[in-house]
Amino acid sequence: METKTSYGDIPGIKRVDGHLKVTGSIKYAAEYPFPGLLYGAIVSSTIAKGTITAIDSKAAENAPGVVAVVSHLNAPKVPGYGEHDLKTFNDNNIYFNGQPIVLVIANTFERAKYAAALVKVQYNKEAHQTSLDAGLQNTYKPFGDGSDYLRGTANAYQSATVKIEAEYHTPIHVHNAMEPFAMTAVWNGDKITVYTKAQAIKSMQQEIMHMFKLPLENVQVYSKVIGGAFGSGSPLWPYAKAALIGAKITGKPLKTVIDREQMFTMVGYRSPAVQKIGMGASADGKLTGITHEATGETATYQQFGEGITDTTKFLYECPNVDTHYKLTRLDLSVPTYTRGPGETTGVYALESAIDELAHALNMDPIEFRKKNYADKDPENGLPWSSKFLNECYEQGAAHFGWEKRKQQPGSVTQDGWLVGYGLGCGAYGAGRAPCTAHAKLSADGKLVIQSASSDMGPGTATVMVKIASEIIDIPVENISFELGSSALPNAPGEYGSITTSSVGSAVYDVCTALKEKFNELAGNNDKPNYVKILKDKNLPFVEVTHTSSRPAEANKYSSHAYIAHFVEAHVHPATGVVKIKKIVSAVDGGKILNPITARSQIIGGVVWGIGMSLMEEGVIDHRYGKYVNSNLGDYHVASHADVPQIEVVFIDKKDPITNPMGSKGIGEVAIVGFAAAIANAIFNATGKRVRDLPITPDKLV
Repeated sequence: METKTSYGDIPGIKRVDGHLKVTGSIKYAAEYPFPGLLYGAIVSSTIAKGTITAIDSKAAENAPGVVAVVSHLNAPKVPGYGEHDLKTFNDNNIYFNGQPIVLVIANTFERAKYAAALVKVQYNKEAHQTSLDAGLQNTYKPFGDGSDYLRGTANAYQSATVKIEAEYHTPIHVHNAMEPFAMTAVWNGDKITVYTKAQAIKSMQQEIMHMFKLPLENVQVYSKVIGGAFGSGSPLWPYAKAALIGAKITGKPLKTVIDREQMFTMVGYRSPAVQKIGMGASADGKLTGITHEATGETATYQQFGEGITDTTKFLYECPNVDTHYKLTRLDLSVPTYTRGPGETTGVYALESAIDELAHALNMDPIEFRKKNYADKDPENGLPWSSKFLNECYEQGAAHFGWEKRKQQPGSVTQDGWLVGYGLGCGAYGAGRAPCTAHAKLSADGKLVIQSASSDMGPGTATVMVKIASEIIDIPVENISFELGSSALPNAPGEYGSITTSSVGSAVYDVCTALKEKFNELAGNNDKPNYVKILKDKNLPFVEVTHTSSRPAEANKYSSHAYIAHFVEAHVHPATGVVKIKKIVSAVDGGKILNPITARSQIIGGVVWGIGMSLMEEGVIDHRYGKYVNSNLGDYHVASHADVPQIEVVFIDKKDPITNPMGSKGIGEVAIVGFAAAIANAIFNATGKRVRDLPITPDKLV
């Protein structure tokens, strides 16, 4: 099955919360009103490293409507900070430019922002380092021996008949979610209720519990909807800690919203990376060796690492593979998970190198990949739970028109533009975590399912309703899925492409158990008439709670989703301007449960991939350790004018192992490999190989 480009032709159900969102009927984190609500505004540090020597807050304190000015000078000590936390308001240390150092609280948002601008801070500056290139001389292995991997012989590519060596650079990428981060915190004695954007609701509940040494039941977290997060919504960030402290000091509900500039420094980003790849093959195109070295950055106060080299270990059959991952500590805020974390960065380099070696071999890039297709996982020897990457190549190429590609770069022109065709592939683990769901079917025929999942945009509630409808066999309009509250049954965070597999399995199993319970009440295995059974038994409802976990049998398999991106790029030879004219993304995501929302997931990843490839770059003035483009005017993201029609092709074959629905998560894999597809298309158009993103016009002229 494959989706069509026309929305009306795509099967599946529309978003169950769509009407609520477009009419403004559903509340985001900053939209909860409370009597006596106060507003917080963060003052950020203006140096990258050093200590605060003085804070002059008198003008702010005397400003109209100001209730409190909170800093390390007057904040209560937080009992539960961890060793490597950024301990907000705990001391006078500065670790990065943009660090939250003061919270101004007032009775209106405007008054809080105005008063925050009146706070004057003096510092003792220290020498800082914010450049990854400079930090390459001072690296370490973040995972100890696990930072290195060896299969066969190290550096075996060096003795190959045909080989390439290349270095690839990727810059800082910022999530730039549409919805700014916000927290509304309400204390009632030693009980705290927060409304925020949290991808992992139960984890945030735990973090707040530990921070203030509270009983778990005293912490309530609500995150009903999220206006985008892409990984940044997982941790309890310093701005949120400031909000919690400020609300505790004032004893009143406090809303704290950070601005766009603070979104660059306070809620993580994708680490830049420098990668070196050596790759060799025999004359007939069989890979003989791959060496992949990657260096990223982390903060001085906290470590964040990711699997940049992980996909290199298994994507292709190769007897000799060695990978190496290092970090350098810089005076910047800590990076965090960013869509396709690790894989997005690493596969850009891997798939660019594959294309470079295919060119050196004078082989078609698809044929080269097929020749090195891995029929089982080369890293651990396990069979795949399912793998239809060859089908992605074949169906994607057919829809794209790959036969138009010429092997010689610069061979195709159209209206004075150079035309190129590129391919980039990707993979991402198909994981599954334990999850609990509660289902209650009432005498009015309405089914309510509950689990403490979140929804940052992919349509979580929609696909859960669809799964339930197919199992319990009642119309989708009679089913509701409640999420977004820590009071609900346990669910994993919405990250790592595990939500549908994990929460969906719990929904599948709890609905199956509920149906069985009705069959027991009816005394037969016929299709239950739920309303009649409840009426006959004089029951107002029947409810079931069920916990679903990954079976032990799944450990015998290696499970991944796969994607093949095909791109047609036009490059103006005089100006270097790049226009993306056509995109086809072929996806092996197991059984596609709701093609409408699944297609949106792929399109979202591709659109970000266009930005990653051609325009996105966090730029820091290293003299001050400060971003110079921390706004959406200067940090360019892809607009409608940059995005052509995107065709999504789903292989739509069930995986028998991952979960009872047969699906594999696709949210992360959607972006993986796409940047390489564009880089490869540009090379095919121009013969110029650009290895440092973004590929801007100045690099092509």
